Amino acid sequence: MSSWVSHFRAPPRRLVGLGMNAAELAANPVLAEHVVHDLNVDPALPFPDAGFDDVTCCVSVDYLVRPVEVFGEVARVLRPGGRFVVTFSNRCFPTKAIRGWLATDDRGHLQIVAAYFAAAGGFADLRGERRPTPPGGDPLYAVWAHRA
Repeated sequence: MSSWVSHFRAPPRRLVGLGMNAAELAANPVLAEHVVHDLNVDPALPFPDAGFDDVTCCVSVDYLVRPVEVFGEVARVLRPGGRFVVTFSNRCFPTKAIRGWLATDDRGHLQIVAAYFAAAGGFADLRGERRPTPPGGDPLYAVWAHRA
């Protein structure tokens, strides 16, 4: 769920982006490659089994309409021991976010994402926390687990 920017202080050696906007993906200078794909239309990830060391979903989980299926797909494409990190803030586009996300607070958001991991299966060592916030910045939350 990528766009024109990737939120890494230091990007990984090879970064593949998946998103819905071809122009934004093409404008992202750190992507080694990109795939245009709408997970709300088709939650199947167009990648081979166990093809990734890590997967991230940055500030987009609140827009998934079939999150458990997407999380299950992430488990499929991760190598054993690989990490799936989901980050989010307390900001969103209310017209795009799912109703359950809008109906709860930050603590509830952590619980929702943790429930997605649990329902999808295939993950271990689930953790979640509020990350340090820079002065004047939005709070950032992360939930992550390893592929079992």
